[in-house]
Amino acid sequence: MRTYPSVHGLLLVLSSLSMPAIAEDSATELGKKLSDPLSNVWALFTEIDYNWSEGDFTNGQWRTGQSVVFQPIMPFSLTKDLKLTMRPTIPAIRTDIPVGRRYNTVPIDAETEIIFPDGSAAFDDHSGIGDTTLPMILFPESKPGQRWGFGGGPTFIFPTATEDELGTDTWQAGPAGVVTYKGDNFSAGFLASNWWNFAERDNDAEDTSHGALLYWYWYSLPNAWQIGLGPTITYNDKAESDNKWNVPIGLSVAKMTKIGGVPVKFQFGVEKSVIRQEDYGKDWTVKLNIIPVIPSLQKKPFF
Repeated sequence: MRTYPSVHGLLLVLSSLSMPAIAEDSATELGKKLSDPLSNVWALFTEIDYNWSEGDFTNGQWRTGQSVVFQPIMPFSLTKDLKLTMRPTIPAIRTDIPVGRRYNTVPIDAETEIIFPDGSAAFDDHSGIGDTTLPMILFPESKPGQRWGFGGGPTFIFPTATEDELGTDTWQAGPAGVVTYKGDNFSAGFLASNWWNFAERDNDAEDTSHGALLYWYWYSLPNAWQIGLGPTITYNDKAESDNKWNVPIGLSVAKMTKIGGVPVKFQFGVEKSVIRQEDYGKDWTVKLNIIPVIPSLQKKPFF
């Protein structure tokens, strides 16, 4: 029987590697850096979501779904003054989707099938890998005491979905920008992205035009605890007028600790969408993040 390494085994391997840069930071400082997308910390970001969705297609009844998002955080030094961070996002999804729709609520090639007298739709259960997102953000090396941070660059989406309903069947690209602000005990900022398709994997694929805005605020508490928020607002220009936006708000707590000598950040949060797609959209989400810090694979700047 084939076996796979456990999370504990992975942490033991990481603990055996040299982490000189990590050792210089306290747990509190590492927690702060992991809340900043422009930091120099390498990590393996994993998010486990459990969500409840509803809308006109469900006649007000919730349907549940789950996802696991894997996102390696990899900041590289191009020169001593310029950095490039890459955070490829690979989602594994299990969810109910209205027949004739995609995961992002856009129709595939037909009207959604309405089969019940109350106006609700037929649903199918779908599981698999979704499309992969790759932002590539350039930003200057921060100086001691610097409060503001800025970065920008291209972002891409690749059609890696294992089912048509879980992706768009298109290659997409667009701009991304980051603004951060760090106080003595808090950090805040936003990451904005937008994508348009430039090629199709399937001739029947629809054009895409959509964006996302991650906004966050984290306040540092004693003993490497944090409290804050980090929801992502989404907008789909190709959706119908009452299905374009999903705007969540929420509250999260985080704790930086060590397991087997490896610094690991745990986050738990709950989000509520104050605006959601009328037909069918996420309403509540419970999130668990497990973020082990890993050694940098780069020893010196490329140039």
